[in-house]
Amino acid sequence: MASLQDIRRRIDSTKKTSQITSAMQMVSSSKLAQIQKHTSGYLDYANHVEAIVAHLAFAHLLDKQNGDAIPFLTQRPIQTTAILVITSDRGLVGGYNNQVLKQTDLLMQEQKLTKDNTVIFAIGGKGADYYVKKGYTIAFEDRDVTDVPRFWEVSELVKEITKQYAAHKFDALELVFNHFVNRLQNQVLNQQVLPIRAENFKRDNNGNLLADKYKDQPISYEFEPAPESLLKAVLPQFAQSLLYGAILDAKTAEHAASANAMQAATDNARDLISRLELKYNRARQAAITTEITEITGGMAALQ
Repeated sequence: MASLQDIRRRIDSTKKTSQITSAMQMVSSSKLAQIQKHTSGYLDYANHVEAIVAHLAFAHLLDKQNGDAIPFLTQRPIQTTAILVITSDRGLVGGYNNQVLKQTDLLMQEQKLTKDNTVIFAIGGKGADYYVKKGYTIAFEDRDVTDVPRFWEVSELVKEITKQYAAHKFDALELVFNHFVNRLQNQVLNQQVLPIRAENFKRDNNGNLLADKYKDQPISYEFEPAPESLLKAVLPQFAQSLLYGAILDAKTAEHAASANAMQAATDNARDLISRLELKYNRARQAAITTEITEITGGMAALQ
């Protein structure tokens, strides 16, 4: 049986752990509030870009373009698939990383992707290390992304992806990341970003495009310069906005997962402290009872 000193030592150690996890939970909550504020501003820009592309889609302008001239629209045979995997650099985020890696492995299994026809773009060390160990080609990785990433921080990765797609280095881009639903819930999403398809546009619960405010308007364009020049400028921005938006979304989910994991750890530590204190008090009472019994027995022997 553990001595009173051992139990006391465990109580003190657990209290220190509880203080650390509680502080980490507050830090993660603060980061979550910061990135939510930043993301709300960025979404205004992303929604405007999406509305422009959706408006062009309603005008059937995308259908009329030569896919060879505008590679982001090209529905070419898929020989090589790229996957952008967004994870964290560190642990202490609950099942955040495992969910993403499990979904990525499932995607590969469903599409029969192998080391020979798959390239990995990785944001976060956990995903990069996981697929390096499995022998996959890492085309680009970005570690130590800040808590509230700005576009210029990840622009090299985002632009490299769109550049390689335009150069036919791969034929489709899949994106796997944790979507922030609310403070207590994340959802793993898998979506094909490139080539740009109707599925890329956000829809409501009824399946209607969120840009449907244009659907009842007569759509007619006069272009200066040519439509091809406009699309060459707009479509890369749309693809990049999808990728950067996913990075912000995943980082938001990461902070929420970290806050929840630290809150759970703090609660568990407090429960353990309560049990240890109860055990300590019982052991102390037993020790006192033993001492009283010994004193009483000694007095009786002297009489």
